[in-house]
Amino acid sequence: MRTIVHLSDLHFGKVDQALLAPLRALIDRLEPHVVVVSGDLSQRARSAEFQAARAYLDSLPGPQIVVPGNHDVPLYNVLSRFLTPLVKYRRHVTDDLSPEYVDDEVAVLGINTARSLTFKDGRISHEQIAALRARLATLPPGLTRVIVTHHPFDLPEHFDKNDLVDRAPQALQMFSECGVDLLLAGHLHASVSGNTAQRYKIDGYAALMVQAGTATSTRGRGESNSFNVILIEDSDIRVERYSWNEETADFEKASTEAFERTGGVWASMRPL
Repeated sequence: MRTIVHLSDLHFGKVDQALLAPLRALIDRLEPHVVVVSGDLSQRARSAEFQAARAYLDSLPGPQIVVPGNHDVPLYNVLSRFLTPLVKYRRHVTDDLSPEYVDDEVAVLGINTARSLTFKDGRISHEQIAALRARLATLPPGLTRVIVTHHPFDLPEHFDKNDLVDRAPQALQMFSECGVDLLLAGHLHASVSGNTAQRYKIDGYAALMVQAGTATSTRGRGESNSFNVILIEDSDIRVERYSWNEETADFEKASTEAFERTGGVWASMRPL
């Protein structure tokens, strides 16, 4: 079995400081095999924010898969936005925009969907799709294949479809051909799990998509701060959500969802 801690939308610069130590302590107790951070480490892509994010990441266990989000691209500095959009992220957080973690049970591959030409939307390029296809083809069979982005490839119908990654249908077709199992994302500050069958009609294929809320930001958008713990064992995946409890001043397990794979289709099991 593999344990993934899935954090997102940390937003250093707009962080609730009271959450940082309890979150760190809980993650230490969970002893994850890998920590995933799906973007928006900063609020306004300032050096001090990235430095604070990097210091916090250094206090968490590794290995870590970290990808940028749209807030990690400068908003008001137009020259930096278009000429060097991720230079501070790469300097202070990581220079690797295609990080990966692979062992004998899981392969976790990160993709950068943050772009200069849009203020909040994300995109996956044709070149990224081709490179990811080539990388997936080299992986041994039997691994649970996980893709990490900031912007989601799927989301419930009541969300704005403009929040989807541009070229999501092309990417999903490739994912189906390469046997991708799990899609981790953030961006919406909302905790959601489900499969891709309703939006993408691909015969014999439905990936599991899991959204993380904001772990530490003061910008909760009506939802408590939260993060996911994902437990992977063969053809079963369990998604545990931990939410901040003001009364206990700690993160507590709020829900558990179980999913199983039949062929190439991930579907929900009975509630736990």
